[in-house]
Amino acid sequence: MSQITLRGLDPQIERDIRQIAKKTGKSLNQVVLEMLGKSAGSRKRSPADSLRKLAGGWTENEASEFNDAIKICEQIDEEMWR
Repeated sequence: MSQITLRGLDPQIERDIRQIAKKTGKSLNQVVLEMLGKSAGSRKRSPADSLRKLAGGWTENEASEFNDAIKICEQIDEEMWR
């Protein structure tokens, strides 16, 4: 993987990056990569992206329909537990 060395980084920007890393539990490297990706307009890939190619993925509407369909499974039958 490539490396880039940054010189002359504004101290406030460094503090901000460190604060974000600490708050999110991410490494400094990961925070900087995400910031650069957003700035460059590239879409961040998640580990799930590779699985979507194999298994497919749901649209927001499909996920909503599924959640609505299984709501009945979340109800407790009080009579059954007596």
